[in-house]
Amino acid sequence: MSSGSGSWWWKSDGLRRTILELGLGQFVSFSLAMVAFTASLASAQVDAPISLSFSTYLFLAVVYGSVMLYRRQKLLVPWYWYLLLGFVDVHGNYLVNKAYQFTSITSVAILDCWTIGWSIILTRIFLGTKYSLWQFFGAAVCVLGLGLVLLSDSGVGGGGGSNPLLGDFLVIAGSLFYAMSNVGEEFCVKRKNLTEVIAMIGLFGMLVSAPEIIVLERKTLVSAKWSTGLISSYAGYAVAGFMFYTLAPFSLKMSGATMFNLSLLTSDIT
Repeated sequence: MSSGSGSWWWKSDGLRRTILELGLGQFVSFSLAMVAFTASLASAQVDAPISLSFSTYLFLAVVYGSVMLYRRQKLLVPWYWYLLLGFVDVHGNYLVNKAYQFTSITSVAILDCWTIGWSIILTRIFLGTKYSLWQFFGAAVCVLGLGLVLLSDSGVGGGGGSNPLLGDFLVIAGSLFYAMSNVGEEFCVKRKNLTEVIAMIGLFGMLVSAPEIIVLERKTLVSAKWSTGLISSYAGYAVAGFMFYTLAPFSLKMSGATMFNLSLLTSDIT
């Protein structure tokens, strides 16, 4: 076989891998769009963002925890690292879900893209990922564009919601927690077992959420009117979140946190 033929096959394999990465990224993006949609429906009826995330963590812990117990699988990563990962993930979800109370779903979807910038910074510092000047330039342009959303919501263009600017800053803070979660998850999935990572995010996300629900949201949940629509919103969020957390580690392992978050940009079609 000639060297030219070998080069063609190498390029073909690379193309197939790229297509697979992009396709998987879009499945993850679609599940995130469903997460955002169901979160906005639930948040419009009851202000309990931690409880909303708890439904997904419980689902993950039951399903993937059962798999680990069946396999009698020992932890490959110390539990306290998963506790930290669960903590940042819970509070990323809390801040973004809380933002739906103050700003529009469009602003949340757009400003959540700050996760890309944070991911570039964190992967460069902690994982040693190298980026070109053009990549940094592209990220800077994106951040400037996101700044226009803040300008609009501060009153210049009249953003939607009861307090758009507060909601926007909650999303930006939440995106930093998301980036920390994504980068930590990328580190784990590229070195350890995928089932363990998903199960432990579910378990420790649930353990971190539970006491905060009791302290912060117990009265809200008791006084809420649990209609069929609200229950359906919670169930839809749990299923969509389960899909997202199941697919995300595969995407992170294949393409990394930055490419993963770039793929999620198409979720903004909601």
